[in-house]
Amino acid sequence: MATFLDFEKPIAELQSRIDELKRAAENGDVNIDAEIAPLQAKSEKFLRDAYSKLTPWQKTQVARHPERPHFNHYVAGLIEDFMPLGGDRAFADDEAIIGGLGRFRGRRVMVIGHEKGDDTASRLKHNFGMGKPEGYRKAIRLMQLADRFGLPVVTLVDTSGAFPGVQAEERGQAEAIARSTEACLNLGVPLIASILGEGGSGGAVALAAGNKVLMMEHAIYSVISPEGCASILWRTADKAADAAEAMKVTAQHLKELGVIDDIVPEPLGGAHRDPAAAIAALGDAIAAALGELDGLSPQALRQARRGKFLAMGRA
Repeated sequence: MATFLDFEKPIAELQSRIDELKRAAENGDVNIDAEIAPLQAKSEKFLRDAYSKLTPWQKTQVARHPERPHFNHYVAGLIEDFMPLGGDRAFADDEAIIGGLGRFRGRRVMVIGHEKGDDTASRLKHNFGMGKPEGYRKAIRLMQLADRFGLPVVTLVDTSGAFPGVQAEERGQAEAIARSTEACLNLGVPLIASILGEGGSGGAVALAAGNKVLMMEHAIYSVISPEGCASILWRTADKAADAAEAMKVTAQHLKELGVIDDIVPEPLGGAHRDPAAAIAALGDAIAAALGELDGLSPQALRQARRGKFLAMGRA
């Protein structure tokens, strides 16, 4: 059964009515096509109207939707012969950040990203996509490996932020994030970063300092969560909607500010309603971005990447 967000209640009610009619038809010879068609048309209109004017807070809800496709779904849909590579060669293998070799439309690439999980068990296994120091050190190792063999790096970012636990801090969380960001900037191969859902804080930037930064239409990207910002400014998380508005967390705002390069359109109602279409759209965007960088020297790629980030906020 589909999960509906708070602002989708009229759509949920219509869908419930449609499902009731379908169940009734299964129990008899009643033809309910004439009744279902107008309800479906009305539901689609509600959906189109709602998603044409989403507020930043509503986009935040969509970005966090539990049925939204995650790293593993994108890898399954876009990467052939994916071979995961684990461990940071120092402490452990972090399941929140996954990486490995594969082929993207016939081209060898290194893929690295956050995995949140799909159910309670997998979310616990992947720590809800919140990376620990060993995860970012694994990412550094894989980026350096890709650089050595001349392979483009594709990162898939989807995290509320790096894991804030005491043990992570004891193992050098801040240093690992900084080193991972530095590794992104030092790459002599193309780095295409994609924000799939949530792009939270340094935990996201550590994998997103790319030549091209793509962002799904209903994703968010910010230095802190709206709830965290509201707790600091207003001493209450109840002001999260106001914080989301003020922080300019949406893809549309960030494109205007020059923080991201391109917005990847999502199916009507968000990526969770048609994951295959969303995955294909991101694949096309990644292919186009890689095509733009073909032929550039390592020095040119580094200079363009550094210049891109140094220019932010100077206007």
